[in-house]
Amino acid sequence: MNIATTLSNYATFEEKTLINRFFKHEDIVPLINQLPSCFEIKKLGESVNGKSINAVKWGNGKTKVMLWSQMHGDEATGTMALFDLFNFIQQDNETVKLINENCELLIIPMVNPDGAAIFTRRNAQQIDINRDFLQTLTPEGKILKQARDGFAPHFGFNLHDQTTLWSVDSTLKPATLSYLAPAFDQALSINEVRKNAMLVIADMFKQLDQILPQHIGLFDDEYEPRAFGDNFQKAGTSTILIEAGGYQDDSEKQEIRKYYFASILSGLIAIASKSYEQQSTENYFAIPQNNKQIFHIMINNLVLNGIKVSVGINYDECPNYDGMGTIKSYIVEDIGDLSFCDAYQVYEAHDCILKGDILFNKAANFELLMERQVILAFENGYLKPNSYLS
Repeated sequence: MNIATTLSNYATFEEKTLINRFFKHEDIVPLINQLPSCFEIKKLGESVNGKSINAVKWGNGKTKVMLWSQMHGDEATGTMALFDLFNFIQQDNETVKLINENCELLIIPMVNPDGAAIFTRRNAQQIDINRDFLQTLTPEGKILKQARDGFAPHFGFNLHDQTTLWSVDSTLKPATLSYLAPAFDQALSINEVRKNAMLVIADMFKQLDQILPQHIGLFDDEYEPRAFGDNFQKAGTSTILIEAGGYQDDSEKQEIRKYYFASILSGLIAIASKSYEQQSTENYFAIPQNNKQIFHIMINNLVLNGIKVSVGINYDECPNYDGMGTIKSYIVEDIGDLSFCDAYQVYEAHDCILKGDILFNKAANFELLMERQVILAFENGYLKPNSYLS
């Protein structure tokens, strides 16, 4: 299978009702219910607020693979990719046949529908579900744990989003995707279960790096004893974490979802064909590490307090009251020598005039002008539309 060719035909299987990150439980339930009879649909239980959490089973193979998304309600890219996957595996092609004959999939989209409703990370009890494995206080956590125990998958895909400020080491590019085979103990040991996850990821990276070069990083493998991925790895499911980060001019992650889907598909192909067995852990560890060398906005060559500096500005996103959008508030993150960094938006301030003050670790509150034109303006941390001075 050629990943690039598959992506060139994306319009034939993209789920077109999901057009941004803010879809809700009521948007995806009809999509699940209209799946054809080759899919087995089961309600696993309900969220705190009584929303159904559903599983979709498909495939006739012996290797069991469980995929789950949106444990965090504001991390929607994996869910979009899963609905694209539902459409893709209804097509008649050799890739679908390969996966169908060799794998049985259990897919749980939107583990946290209450969080998705208001576009927040945590559930209605204000608990981070992915830090609830040990005590399992949340109904959503219980459902996910019971699903894994009942299905006993050989492989698991743990689908998340990460901050857009992660970059790829030595590239100054956003980490559009990040992969990880989570650790199962403090020593970061590698047993056969974790090794298999590493090998699948190495195969995924080999495919995706060809179409998304310098934009894929390896996430930090620090052990988190409360996390589901770490504990599923410990329980015998080779667990693969995929994180969606940032990509230029793609705030709603409609481009990223394509690469995310391609990651899932390439992982499934590696498992179904057993091509991962030809990989090595050396190839896994050769994937560049994530770091943080990018800003949302950077201003270079700005004279500030009598010296020429660069200014790095980042935003925090907070959901709107209705969970259908976000508000971005901008903070001055760094001032000084940022020559080792890059940004999604870069401004050169050689001939610019600064109106207002730029203060470290404070809300952005200034205007940057060039030839009487406002090229960048903030008011009390909020970005203002560009305008011309009269």
